[in-house]
Amino acid sequence: MRVTRTLRATVGAALTGALLLASGGTASADQVRKGQWPLEAFGAQQLWKEATGKGVTVAVLDSGFRTTHQDLKGQFLPGPDFGKATEAEGAKYLKPNEDIRDHGTAMAGIIAGHGHGPGGTEGVKGLAPDAKILPVPEYKNSGQATRWAVEHGADVINMSYGGDLEGDICESIHYAVEKGVVVVAAVGNDGWSKKTYPVGCPGAIGVGSVDQYGEAASANNYNSDTDLLAPGEKVSVAMGKSDSAYQTEANGSSAATAYVSAAAALLKQKFPDLTPGQIANRLVKTAGLAQAEKAKHLKLPDTHYGYGFIQPGPALRRDIAAGPAQGPLPMPKGKYSEASADKGSDPNPPMGGKEKLALFGGIGLGVLVVIGIVIGVVVSVRRRNSRNQAWG
Repeated sequence: MRVTRTLRATVGAALTGALLLASGGTASADQVRKGQWPLEAFGAQQLWKEATGKGVTVAVLDSGFRTTHQDLKGQFLPGPDFGKATEAEGAKYLKPNEDIRDHGTAMAGIIAGHGHGPGGTEGVKGLAPDAKILPVPEYKNSGQATRWAVEHGADVINMSYGGDLEGDICESIHYAVEKGVVVVAAVGNDGWSKKTYPVGCPGAIGVGSVDQYGEAASANNYNSDTDLLAPGEKVSVAMGKSDSAYQTEANGSSAATAYVSAAAALLKQKFPDLTPGQIANRLVKTAGLAQAEKAKHLKLPDTHYGYGFIQPGPALRRDIAAGPAQGPLPMPKGKYSEASADKGSDPNPPMGGKEKLALFGGIGLGVLVVIGIVIGVVVSVRRRNSRNQAWG
């Protein structure tokens, strides 16, 4: 039973209820909408009567962006001054025929694509089609990118990536949350249980991918940082080497993260006074599981399923008490923390640059490091490859 049917059985016929996109072949625009099964699963036409993301800004921190794509024209706000230089630096490590703008364009389309053609019925439609995208190229300094996004009006920040991060990303996420910004991050697609960043930072909503049948993707990284699941398997996205190109399938927690960011944008429009923790609370309280997973009697949050897959309809419509400002997920100490009186250091501080580098090497790179190799060479190789294979 597909998630579309599972959701209907659960909430009624109205459905009130490191960068990696493994892609299939190209598709024509009229085929693309058929491949956006999450819109049907979420009952998007009904959702848009409640909220469309209007007035909400979603910052997408990513590799680059094709701002002229036909399904995204007019959706982008001006990006940072460091944007072009950041894209150029990241492009140095691309494989032949790769476009630095593909991944970011795909994520932006999932969030706020408006389609094209008569009535916007063709191409990619986002779950929050009236939201604006703040495009922030991120290559080596997530902290800088995050702070820039916060200071330039972001209401939600989408982080569909992981890799060799420099700077204090957790501190910048703490800053974002303190400013009332919802931060959403991918768990990654390496199928391992090791803790990774930025999803490991307190305050970030960790998202894994689920397929049409409600099954968590086997490639999802799994640990206590998995908070929610969202559609991420066999999803049509706007990406390719032209302003009208598409891929028939995208698989991974990148796409799933973008759907959660879009759902957060819908909630921010309808409930503008809720804190990031309270937005997360609505998503958590209304999350669902397929019947097969319910039968397993999972103890939630589960390392593979978190609290379950998002259901934007119930999250928008259900009568849910706002609850504590910090919400149900781990938060950094400060304004929205139960320990707000203690603004000292985080008891689980983020890893330093060298520790992060070691974590994203090894299994992710598939390289056996010989003891005698000079440390500087190891760092250089891992850094380059980590960015090449960065997931999301």
